[in-house]
Amino acid sequence: MKSPLSSSSSSSMGVLRKPRLSPYLFTLLTFVVFITILYGEDFICIFGQLEPIPGRAISRPVKKREKLAFAIGKSEEKCDVFKGRWVRDELTRPLYEESECPYIQPQLTCQEHGRPDTEYQKWRWQPHGCDLPSFNATLMLETLRGKRMMFVGDSLNRGQYVSMICLLHTLIPEHAKSMKSYDNDALTVFRAKDYNASIEFYWAPFLLESNSDNAVVHRVPDRIMRRGSINKHGKHWKGVDILVFNTYLWWMTGLDIKILKGSFEDEEKEIIEVSAEDAYRMAMRSMLRWVRKNMDRKKTRVFFTSMSPTHGKGIEWGGEPGKNCYNQTTIIEDSNYWDSNSRKTIMNVIAEEFSKSKFPITFLNITQLSSYRKDAHTSIYKKQWSPLTAEQLANPVSYADCVHWCLPGLQDTWNELLFSKLFYP
Repeated sequence: MKSPLSSSSSSSMGVLRKPRLSPYLFTLLTFVVFITILYGEDFICIFGQLEPIPGRAISRPVKKREKLAFAIGKSEEKCDVFKGRWVRDELTRPLYEESECPYIQPQLTCQEHGRPDTEYQKWRWQPHGCDLPSFNATLMLETLRGKRMMFVGDSLNRGQYVSMICLLHTLIPEHAKSMKSYDNDALTVFRAKDYNASIEFYWAPFLLESNSDNAVVHRVPDRIMRRGSINKHGKHWKGVDILVFNTYLWWMTGLDIKILKGSFEDEEKEIIEVSAEDAYRMAMRSMLRWVRKNMDRKKTRVFFTSMSPTHGKGIEWGGEPGKNCYNQTTIIEDSNYWDSNSRKTIMNVIAEEFSKSKFPITFLNITQLSSYRKDAHTSIYKKQWSPLTAEQLANPVSYADCVHWCLPGLQDTWNELLFSKLFYP
């Protein structure tokens, strides 16, 4: 006999049975999950660009910053080593003595040429809220073992190059180091034989080919630069592990820049004139393009040193009209002081072009901190390449060099900053 509940139970079970998942729906859900996993990061990037809904917090992925070559640590958080003040330091300054470094050119040996004071040697750069790591010559040399470091640019970059050698050479035995020049002084090479390392300087004041490329005879009244000619010099930079570029002073003629479209060998030359900013932008793009094609971001580093200020107008820092850096022995205390020859429009060009670079360029922003150092120029205390006239001797201001810097001195700080950014970016 059937149970009276059998019929109703059977019917209830039919009602409670779970519906089966359609194979089409299952396939669709599987596909959605797969696409989400595969392209999830792209969806986040796309939707991350949309305007957020007011009041709703949005979490966005943080892109991991790649480790730069030669880095052994990182700088302190929120520490800008280029912002700070100069402090007197008679304990650790200078970092070497002028007489101890035979590699300094006579244009920069201020003590040898009669400068009566040494106060300019006793200043240390102190960033706000943090400290610069001490320059470690042993670490620098070991890092350069089997490698090439090259400074490329004008005489100011050559000064920084010589400063670097002065900071390192005392660790190298006399028989194991040498310095030679090639190609009419266009290339100077310091070799540390036991380290199989070289520190080099290459003369290229515009980076591009120009009629000022002779490292000895380059004072031409009508400067011309050839467009698209980066490889003329760039072939000498290939294989370098650490590159330090600079270019600025030679652009500041106060006039438009003359650009050669063809070759310097052409009988009829096509020359156009453009603003200094436009010409400088063209050079920056050429340099960045060369770097992208020829440097390995995993194994090499590229630095760019900003414009070096001049101190040719004493009235700008509250001095007497008609005076300049001659006889200046104190620093500028005004933290807002800016040298009028350091054009911010050029700084803007650098910022705009470097921000587009696919290769990481380390920018050494030495302009502001150097602007305070009207005391550190070579002034009249250097080798004079031409005999001085009676009129000049009677008025030292007329021939004071307010562009270049005494060594030891300010440019050693530039290399401390380079050291900091190389190892602790």
